[in-house]
Amino acid sequence: MSWKAWLARATVAGGVAMGALAATAVSAQETIKVGILHSLSGTMAISETTLKDVMLMLIDEQNKKGGVLGKKLEAVVVDPASNWPLFAEKARELIAKDKVSAVFGCWTSVSRKSVLPVFKELNSILFYPVQYEGEESERNVFYTGAAPNQQAIPAVDYLMKEEKVERWVLEGTDYVYPRTTNKILEAYLKAKGVKPEDISINYTPFGQSDWQTRVAAIKSFGSAGKKTAVVSTINGDANVPFYKELANQGIKATDIPVVAFSVGEEELAGIDTKPLLGHLAAWNYFQSVDTPDNKAFIAKWREFTKNPKRVTNDPMEAHYIGFNMWVKAVEKAGTVDPDKVIAALPGTKQANLTGGTSEMLPNHHITKPVFIGEIKGDGQFDVVWKTDGLVPGDAWSKELDGSKDLEADWVKLNCGNYNTKTKKCGGA
Repeated sequence: MSWKAWLARATVAGGVAMGALAATAVSAQETIKVGILHSLSGTMAISETTLKDVMLMLIDEQNKKGGVLGKKLEAVVVDPASNWPLFAEKARELIAKDKVSAVFGCWTSVSRKSVLPVFKELNSILFYPVQYEGEESERNVFYTGAAPNQQAIPAVDYLMKEEKVERWVLEGTDYVYPRTTNKILEAYLKAKGVKPEDISINYTPFGQSDWQTRVAAIKSFGSAGKKTAVVSTINGDANVPFYKELANQGIKATDIPVVAFSVGEEELAGIDTKPLLGHLAAWNYFQSVDTPDNKAFIAKWREFTKNPKRVTNDPMEAHYIGFNMWVKAVEKAGTVDPDKVIAALPGTKQANLTGGTSEMLPNHHITKPVFIGEIKGDGQFDVVWKTDGLVPGDAWSKELDGSKDLEADWVKLNCGNYNTKTKKCGGA
């Protein structure tokens, strides 16, 4: 072959290759990718699989409206499998390899803590939809679940005032969320005059299945002649045998009420709830709240899942609020560039499903109503108490010495832990 013929062939081949690369680039730009980072296997799958499903529904719904910025949204789903280090690996994969514009994911605080360095390093955006312990405000994270002042503190206030509780069992799974929440609650209870001997704190591993000894200890603690309650931060599938053992040992809500922060409609769908009548949960949403928006959401959910019995729950609503806020911020910024979207999110408002309008605050938390619900025989909740309006989420707890002087403000201060006494960013 002459060098001219070889050159001509190489030029054509090169042109084809360049054309393929250009086509790939165009193809990559045709959709806006959205990462979904929820456990679909392991101990947390009982809670997190539903959040993957609702994100797929929200993305599908948005695409039917024309997508965002004239482009369709494309869901990229990964399974971190209830494995906390794997969350970080999968987050990096979503951001660096799949080039997602934002990630909706995590449930446990240990999984969120695992991915934080990745989101900071790669400058991406995480929407975190679950109640948590507070004590955090990161530039790259938007917290659409409850902070302690939007769930744990109101629940304890309710038990004190309405149930006249004097002795407290703080029962949790052994990781950062229960431990920090209980540290806040212990300080809060003592400030309210509760004696140390009237507070019992205990932790069990993820996936705990044998509750016989522990429930017997709770029963014994509650037999001292003072009204006793359990404040439960037990997470994942350990809740099923815990509630079964309560029933086995005859502990009724009238004797020792349990108020749970991680048990909603989805978790109750897996157990016989009749022995649990009257036990409580504190959330910012219940499926049973009767509003037109909630009825429409439930109907769309059941149509999307093709299951007339599928339930809705609080973290699903948090994803609904967060996703719609993200869409509005992207449209306001005119781009998915993370810096511009992060700047556009504070002040963004979105109607929630229970009759109010939530707003993203400068501390990257949102305003939410608080509800206390009693478990009913059908696995739903009867709302027995709610706040008058929406409560702004506090990033830092007023109950803890190292936190009470801290303020988070990413708009004016550009800081998540500004010390109001030292006037410095960086905490205590």
